[in-house]
Amino acid sequence: MNTNFVAELKWRGMLHDIMPGTEEKLSEGMISGYIGFDPTADSLHVGHLVQIMTLIHFQKAGHKPYALVGGATGMVGDPSGKSQERNLLSEQALNHNVSCIAAQLAKFLDFGSAANAAVMVNNYDWFKDFSFLNFIRDVGKHITVNYMMAKDSVKKRLEGETGMSFTEFSYQLVQGYDFYYLWKNHQCLVQMGGSDQWGNIVTGTEFIRRKDAGTAFALTTQLIKKADGTKFGKSEGGNIWLDPAQTSAYKFYQFWLNTSDEDAKSYIRIFTLLNQEAIVALEQEQIAAPHLRAIQKALANDITIRVHGEEALQTAIKTSEFLFGNGSLAFLQGQSAAQVLSVFEGLPYFTLSKQMLSAGIPIIELLASHTSIFPSKAEAKKMLQGGGVAINKEKIELEEMLVGNEHLINNEFIVIQKGKKNYFLIQLVD
Repeated sequence: MNTNFVAELKWRGMLHDIMPGTEEKLSEGMISGYIGFDPTADSLHVGHLVQIMTLIHFQKAGHKPYALVGGATGMVGDPSGKSQERNLLSEQALNHNVSCIAAQLAKFLDFGSAANAAVMVNNYDWFKDFSFLNFIRDVGKHITVNYMMAKDSVKKRLEGETGMSFTEFSYQLVQGYDFYYLWKNHQCLVQMGGSDQWGNIVTGTEFIRRKDAGTAFALTTQLIKKADGTKFGKSEGGNIWLDPAQTSAYKFYQFWLNTSDEDAKSYIRIFTLLNQEAIVALEQEQIAAPHLRAIQKALANDITIRVHGEEALQTAIKTSEFLFGNGSLAFLQGQSAAQVLSVFEGLPYFTLSKQMLSAGIPIIELLASHTSIFPSKAEAKKMLQGGGVAINKEKIELEEMLVGNEHLINNEFIVIQKGKKNYFLIQLVD
């Protein structure tokens, strides 16, 4: 095996709880273990990356990772009825989500033919024909209500409440049975997850012991929190998704690049595969020249290239250089309209007819009449006279200038700059 899995999680600051005997079992040779993912959307987001990284380290240590998607539990939605993000989904929607998640996980894990190749499983496959009576007989009788309530995760949810609904209790049993099924049929000896899942995981190990007198193990990772106390993985626009159609590579890159110095020190360990020596070198570089943000750049580069690829990373870097530095628009040449719109996601955006541009549009008219870049022609004229307007990074000085087809990028777009940092995208359509 290449690395010691538990030791790797420890130095990276990822390990939270571990059941006695787990580390010793992992040292015996290749072990199968799993982590569950809810297919509540057709994309994973950065909040899932800790568990994805855990599976990566597990596989790199020579073990066999299983990724469980909860197709059956996903059809239940949120059993407590409190989450708006876990609504009940149809079988068709769930199948779509599962296939999308499988494609994303394939970017991180090796699903090839090696002995420790990753495997993806769906709990719908073993629950679809499981009758209610069989479930109560085969599962329910082995785990008592008192035992479930003794688990911290359940106990905390019950504090201040009148009790747990039957649906919630059944949901906990289902999660415990998942572990049993994978233990029985795929020899999964270890379940992993976030620290908030410790109670559910240990319920599974107890079910295995009571039903088949078997032994299983558990390990959880730290829940990621930002230094300022705000929730990790959220931006002003919501979740940061791994799907470029939902979060552009540029926005994804900027999320990591804008990480605070304090958070970056922990994130570089958790979300990249850089070794200790490389990370220590980055920390020393950051101390010597904090304004260069060496850790943030390494963090953003490493994660963006693994999620979006090298080409998308370079586009994100060049977009950043254009918007915040002295970069040119040359990198947009040849890109599709969808790619250009993705690059400038979030910029104020206008559409105009190409026919309007054929005879040329006076610059003042473009800025204040055909768009609302300026609230009035007078303000547009004043900014022009002060040298504060640029088209496609070229400063405009003539108030009488006509904007024509020669100003189009890819025969379709114009980028207007107002002042130093305010950009506007105009798309010309047929």
